Amino acid sequence: MDLAYRVFGKGPTLVLIHGIVHCQDAWNPVIPLLAKHRRVVTIDLPSHGQSPQLPKGEKCLQALADEVEGFLPKITPEGDEVHVAGNSLGGWLALELAARGVVASATALSPGGFWVSKLDRVRTNKTFLAMRAVARVAKPVSRPLLNTKIGRSVALGAFFGRPWRVSPDDAIRDLDSLTSNTLIDVIQGEDWAYSPQVDPSIPVTVQWGGGDLILPVYESAKVRDSFPQARVIVMPWIGHVPMIDDPEEIAAILIEGSSGR
Repeated sequence: MDLAYRVFGKGPTLVLIHGIVHCQDAWNPVIPLLAKHRRVVTIDLPSHGQSPQLPKGEKCLQALADEVEGFLPKITPEGDEVHVAGNSLGGWLALELAARGVVASATALSPGGFWVSKLDRVRTNKTFLAMRAVARVAKPVSRPLLNTKIGRSVALGAFFGRPWRVSPDDAIRDLDSLTSNTLIDVIQGEDWAYSPQVDPSIPVTVQWGGGDLILPVYESAKVRDSFPQARVIVMPWIGHVPMIDDPEEIAAILIEGSSGR
């Protein structure tokens, strides 16, 4: 599958993978900072943005990982290593690619897959479904609502620590995707366990926001069960999608995380 992508800057290749219902534009706040040091490639996952739909009937998570893994050689200069980073679902994919041993490093921002109990996972699922239900009811008045900082803070507060920083157009796009994206339903019942690590020496960095309302920070305690080598960074008051909350610090984490062994 050919995925939609964009390339910025020069240097070691760093592929950025967005989360569920978002698109590659989610990385816009950090791209100017990263492109000074990295060849940054942003992609739209299947069933997101401008990329094709994921075929029905496949195991969604593994199919997504397979598609991204298969696409990496197409966007990496021959002979170069590729580093990956992702947020939420994209964080799970980045770590899964590290577990498979196909990347030089992985950095994950609030990744999925580290629920501490079945109830914790149900809470995440119900949160997404509740947000989607509210977004669908509010859709007729979404434009005037999201044109205000207060409106964006209310509508997007579960995703961002500083939701008022999101532009009205970006807020509309994200809520439209939240109401229409079908992977939310498919992905809930999937197995989020990571593959056994092929090479535990691959550098892994995990950042978590202390203000994350989707995947709360207590889940970060489970990271080293699957990735003992992981460096775990907790940032107080940062939300689930941290790129717009603190672009400078997130860019610094991504640069350090992709610096190699």
